[in-house]
Formats: sequence, structure tokens, C-alpha cells
Amino acid sequence: MKPLDPRLLRYSAAARGYLAVTVGLGLTATGLILVQAGLLARILAGAATGTGVAVLASTGLAGSLGALLAVLLARAAASHGGETAALRAAADVKSQLRRRLTDHALRLGPSWLTLSKPAGHRSGEVTTLATRGLDGLDAYFARYLPQLVLACLVPFAVLIRVGLADWLSGLIIGLTLPLVPVFAILVGLHTKAVTQRQWRLLARLGGHFLDVVEGLPTLKLFGRGQPQAEVIGTVTDQYRTATMASLRIAFLSGFVLELTAALATALVAVEVGLRLLAGHMSYQTALLVLLLTPEAYLPLRAVGAQFHASTEGAAAARDVFEILDTPVSAAAEPGPQSARAARWPVDLSKDTISLSGVTLSYPGRDHDALSGVSLSIRPGDRITLAGPSGAGKSSLLALLLRFALPSSGRIEVGGVDLACVPLDEWRAQIAWVPQHPYLFAASVADNIALGQASASLGAIQKAARAAGAAEFVADLPQGYATVVGERGLRLSSGQRQQIALARAFLRDAPLLLLDEPAAHLDAATAARLDAALGTLTAGRSVIQVSHAPGRASAGRVLTLDQGRLTQVLASMPVRPAPALLAVSS
Repeated sequence: MKPLDPRLLRYSAAARGYLAVTVGLGLTATGLILVQAGLLARILAGAATGTGVAVLASTGLAGSLGALLAVLLARAAASHGGETAALRAAADVKSQLRRRLTDHALRLGPSWLTLSKPAGHRSGEVTTLATRGLDGLDAYFARYLPQLVLACLVPFAVLIRVGLADWLSGLIIGLTLPLVPVFAILVGLHTKAVTQRQWRLLARLGGHFLDVVEGLPTLKLFGRGQPQAEVIGTVTDQYRTATMASLRIAFLSGFVLELTAALATALVAVEVGLRLLAGHMSYQTALLVLLLTPEAYLPLRAVGAQFHASTEGAAAARDVFEILDTPVSAAAEPGPQSARAARWPVDLSKDTISLSGVTLSYPGRDHDALSGVSLSIRPGDRITLAGPSGAGKSSLLALLLRFALPSSGRIEVGGVDLACVPLDEWRAQIAWVPQHPYLFAASVADNIALGQASASLGAIQKAARAAGAAEFVADLPQGYATVVGERGLRLSSGQRQQIALARAFLRDAPLLLLDEPAAHLDAATAARLDAALGTLTAGRSVIQVSHAPGRASAGRVLTLDQGRLTQVLASMPVRPAPALLAVSS
């Protein structure tokens, strides 16, 4: 780990003022150390020449004692102020990094969670990184960084002051001083690998624990709870072992640094004592050298100790920087500046979506998800896309949602390349119901109004009736104000699907994408949904993934097989309305 990672400053401009205060107070503390040693040497040397309070008063030592007390208070205030400013800087850094991490993760899109690494960035690992991991920066900024400033300032100031008072003692300190950072670097090289392993195990533990908690009902049902508990126990033991190894290295580092500093200080003390006995050095000069010598080594010892306390936060910050440095694909970018300036007048209620020889490949897969797909989706089309599991139906929806970018081929809307359309404007015209919709730990009304936050309760209720959700919502304890719990676990899978459908209906977007909307519904509810779709999709383009393509009452039926469009079946004509693409597996 670098002594000071410049990326932490680059990503935290608001904290630079606090860091400047920390450095300024460090300079103040350095000057106070020199003044304190000079006053204390004067007081002790003066007190040695006589006894009693009268002597103290006659020699002016009482004033020196008052000045010493003031210096001690000022040094304590500088130390407190430096730590407070550093904590403020840490709070700003953590806040900015979390905001940037969240914003960049949103821009990377949902596929990044599973495709960015061989094992993927699991949600639990990112959560651990953004919370427990970045909290470790408190130790980095509040303790390690102030000590690093003092370690750069105090030894040189002490060396100069001692050299002016006694050149021989200054020479000894100058020769032995580099030994402390040399040993610290040698120990730190081993610390880096151990700390990285410790952090990786913590991230893995957080991610796996989140997976287990979310899948607890399934694990209990299939009797796999105990094996997962054993996995968590194994990872916990590995994390404990790595933590103890890191602590052992920290204690070893402290012992080495303390021993080096003690031997160097003893060497100075011996030569000062011998020359003092021989009368070659005054008593006040000897006291000044002996008082300042430990101060030369103390900041270096302290920064070595604080280095170990800060490594976890620094390791987490490196992982954040790795994510922030991950390039965002063109599919997730808001669009080129030229396109944004031109404000392409794309209107999905009027413009045709054209796919020309589109191929989509995912990293790490040996075959294309889509291969040479050409398709036109006209306003008012109702298209059912059928095919076996893994045929590429959901990948086609991912392209239209711009969660993925075509590996080759071209997607145009009204003659304009889709990549040139600003992302926010494009998605504002789309309503999407995934096969496994996500509900937030909020009320039913809030979940329905997710894409239309200003919607009235009447509009929310109308959308719920259209999706067939009004009946079960009325039976909930607080109706539309009932909190559905995390991921909507208080509702059945069919009820969650109906809430997601109501959310899509309320959005009233010109393009509606439905990924098997009836997959979790009973037969009667699915039949009502099919009947309602004909009315609700009027004026929209609808692309629907349907498990049973025979239910589609109108439009075209498209068949995908191994990523290729193999068959197009005409169905009953439908009046111009939303384009409905239905995918069936």
C-alpha cells in the first residue's frame, strides 16, 4: 500500500480543506514539541542550581512553568483539532466515494454484477464494500494520515534542532533515523498481502451471508440450511485466521520499531552521558538532546502502528477505485454530446425500431446469445417471441432496455442509431415487467408508483385494478399503505408479479416489455390479464415474453432458437397500438 494514495484525494475534493487544516495543525504541533523540550530543559537545568520556591521565583522559572503549561495545552488542542479535521475529511471522502460508487454501479447496469468478473460482483460484496469497507477509512484519515504528516515533519525538525545544539548527537540521530522506516517498509510488504486476503474473505463472507438470508425459505424447504451454515462457519474461520495473522504482523512490526528506536535512543543517551561527565557538554544542552531524541523516533513508530489499523479501509478504497475505473459500455452511456445537443426527436409511439444483423456476445461464453437477428417493430405491433430456455429471448429485451450493447449489427429508431439516443430519454418511453420483479421495502402504493412518483392514489388504484391486484390489496391490513417488506417477501410470487404489472400500466409508456408476465399467475388471473392487455396496450408498443404463446390473441409470433430468429408466424391483425413483443419459453 502506498503511504498516501493520491486517488483518495482525487475522488474527494471536498475533503482537501480539512486535510490542509490537518497539515497546518501538524506543523503547529511540530513547533510546540521543540518549544516544549526547550522550556522543560531550561526548567530542569535551572531547578538543579538551587532549591525551594524562592529559587524558582528569583530565577524566573515560575514564568517558564506557566509557559510550559500553555504549550502543553496548545499541543493537546492541536492534536484534538487535527484528529477532528481528519475525521471530517474521512466523512466527506466516504460520502463522496459511496455516491460515486452508487452512481457508477447504476451506469454499469445489472449485467455488470455477474459479467464483470469470473465470479461477478455479488450484491453482498458491493454492500460490504460500501458500508463496512469504507468505514475503515476513519482510521486512515483520523489516525494514520495525521501521524504520516508528523512523521514527515517532526524528525527533520528535531534533527535540525539537535544538530544546532550538539552536532555529534544530531549525526547519530541522522544515521539511525532511516532504520525505522526501512524496517517498517519490510514488514509492510508482508502486511499488504495478508490484509488483502483478510478483506477478500470479509467481502466473500458478506456476500454469501446475504445470499443465504435471501434464500432462507428455499434452503429450509430443501434441507440445505445446515450445509450453508457450515460454509459460513468455514469462511468465518478463514477470516478469523487471516485477522489473527494480520494482528501478529502488527505486533511484530511494533516490536521491531520499538526495539530499533530504543537502541538508537540508548546510543544517544550513552554518548551524551559520557560527555556530560567529562564536562564537554552543559547540563541544559544534554537535557534538551535527551528530551528531543525520543520525539524524533516517536512519529515514525506511531505511523507504523497506525498503518496496520488503516490497511482495511485502504484495501476497500482500492476495490472501489477498481469499480469506478470500470468503463461503462455505450449501451449504458447517456449518449454522445452531439446527440444530446441535437435532441433527436425519437418517439416510440410513431417511430419504427429496426434491428439489422444484431449479434450479442457475453464475456466468458463460448457462443453468442443472439446471432444475426434482423427484425422490425412497428408502432402498434404485438409480437410474441417464443423459443426454448436460453434461446436469447431475454437477451433481446436486454438490448432494447440498453442493459447490453450489440457486439455487431445495428439498432435504429426512426432512422437514428439507438446509441445516439440519450439513455434517460429512451428509458422514459419504456415500461418493463421482468420475470422476477423486484419490490422494495415500501408500501404497495409506493411500489406501484415507482416509475410515476407524482401519480395520485386514484391512478394507482386504477392501475392495480387493471393488473388484477386490487382484490388482494384490499385484503391487506392497511390496503395500499401496507409495507410489503424487503423484496416483497410478504406477498406471493403471483402478487409480486401483479404489483409489477400495475407499475408498468401506471407508467403509460409507449413501449411495454413483458417478460412472461403470467408465469406466476393462476389460470383465471392469467386469463383476465390477457383480456386486459388488449385494452391496456392500445396506443403502446408492447414486447411480451410469454410462456404460452398460444395465448397471444393478435400480432406476430417470432421463434428464437440458439440466438437465431428461425420462424415468423402471422397472427390476427391488430389495430395500431403498442408494439407487444412476447417472449415464451
